[in-house]
Formats: sequence, structure tokens, C-alpha cells
Amino acid sequence: MARLSEWYGRLLDALVFAACLLLLLMTVMIGADVLSRNIGGGGIPVSNELSEDILYLMTLMVAPWLLRQGQHIRVDIVLHTLPLRVAWLLEWFGDIVGFFCCLYFVWYGYLITKASYLAGSVNIKTLITPEWWTLAPLPVGFMLLAIEFIFRMHRLSVAEIGVRDDAVSAA
Repeated sequence: MARLSEWYGRLLDALVFAACLLLLLMTVMIGADVLSRNIGGGGIPVSNELSEDILYLMTLMVAPWLLRQGQHIRVDIVLHTLPLRVAWLLEWFGDIVGFFCCLYFVWYGYLITKASYLAGSVNIKTLITPEWWTLAPLPVGFMLLAIEFIFRMHRLSVAEIGVRDDAVSAA
């Protein structure tokens, strides 16, 4: 399991790197759009639409990595005041709820992506693209989150009973 977790961590690192490149691309594109508009070039018409899509895609790409690093919002002040066994059980409860919520979004994301594909739906803005192109990353991103919840539960199962000290941003 440790080897699989290490491989998965490298996959998440690669997704974060790709998201960073997308952020760089978006920043350059927005800067070029603003510069072009200010010098009378009319701007880059697709920059707003592409920026929206990039933000959405980046969020889905980095979310599993953030969960692994403990950078998601976590308020654990109550856990530190509870008996260790109760806190440990609540850690399990949170991971199980998170896992099943992610599976729901995988299922729902698949259904809406499939429905959009079968219906031939399109996004009509500056660009005209198949709608499913925008929807397809949703189930993939949530599947990656669900997998990370499995790794979190494994780490919790081999750790001492108490409040989790792995994958948290503050101890």
C-alpha cells in the first residue's frame, strides 16, 4: 500500500504541476488581453471564457493534492478536546462521509457528462464547444479525491488511536 500511495502522490504532484502551468498560461493570457485592450488592439475575446474554464479545471486538478497535504479547511479544535478514541472515530466518520460524497459526485458527474454527450449539447459563448468537454473533468477529479480518502483511511488505520497528525496543515 505504501508503494501505491507513493505512486499516487507522484501522480498528484504531476497534476499540481500541470495546474501551475495552466495558471501561468491564464496569467499571461489575461495580461495580454488587458495590454491589447489598452493599446487599442481590442483584447483577446476568448480570454474570459478560457479563464473560467481554467479555474474550474485547476480546482479539480489540485483538490486531491490539497487533501493529501492537509490543506483543505479543517477545524479540529473540538477533536482536541474530546477523548482520543472519540476523536479517532470522528476522524473515521469524516473520511467515510467524504469518500461517499466523492463517489456520489463521480456518479452524478458521469451521468450529466453522458447526458450532455448523448444530447449533443454545446456551450455557446465566444467559443462553441461540446458541453461534455467541460463536464468530463468533474467525475475524474472526484474519483481522485475518493482515492485519496482511501489512502487517508489506510493511514488512519495504521496510526495510533487519536486525532490524526498526518495530512493536516497544523498540529
